[in-house]
Amino acid sequence: MRKMAPVVSTEINKFFRSKIPLLSLIALGVVPIMGGFFMFILKDPDLAQNLGLISTKANVMGSADWPSFFGLLSQAISIGGLIVFGFIMSWIFGREYVDRTINDLLALPKSRGTIVVSKFFVAIMWSFILSLFVLISGIVTGKIVGIPLWSPDVVVHGIFIFIICAVLTIFLSTPVAFFASVGRGYLLPLGYVIFTLVLAQIISLTGYGQYFPWSISALIAGVMGENGASSGLSIGIVFLTSVLGMVGTILWWKYADHD
Repeated sequence: MRKMAPVVSTEINKFFRSKIPLLSLIALGVVPIMGGFFMFILKDPDLAQNLGLISTKANVMGSADWPSFFGLLSQAISIGGLIVFGFIMSWIFGREYVDRTINDLLALPKSRGTIVVSKFFVAIMWSFILSLFVLISGIVTGKIVGIPLWSPDVVVHGIFIFIICAVLTIFLSTPVAFFASVGRGYLLPLGYVIFTLVLAQIISLTGYGQYFPWSISALIAGVMGENGASSGLSIGIVFLTSVLGMVGTILWWKYADHD
């Protein structure tokens, strides 16, 4: 840990000197605001129409309550998190190639494995902080809007499902680091993120989403209307995918030709 601390500190400094923390915060900060706005409309559609927030012809469906709101937050972090967390991972690993600092970085008297693990630590740490920000700001927004059916059981269950979805989504971002390293930049990993997101929607519709890593978190969140991927097998698939992403990235940085 002592050997890793200076590398982690350096990675943290590089990350927070960039605009990525602010951009990612803004991107996910929209989630609780839009969720609260949607709950406000569902809570009183007539008032929303009178205020001109929605068309008088709009067909408003759904229910304004805390179980639905927590489900909305969980679905947003499951789908939007794939994009935002993937973008963070892509930048942290891809920037070294884009800025042509990879050779200088690898010349440091630190093992390549230590450098990679430090980068993963920063990316996962910030992704988790963003998830907590969405959850806390979502609860505050829901209280301001005055969403009904607040109870300790509903809150505990809602937070539990949200955290599971957030953690699984964060872990699914580790393969992005591998593609950022192989692609030596941002294009390949971002293309990979979009491809897996689209494929996840398609596979979920076929009924096999519980076996496809990038569909599992969204299914737990209730995207398909029910919890269809809460088994240990589904969660194990996500963790296996995450480990493969980490190991693959470490091996690439150790043995690939970076010239």
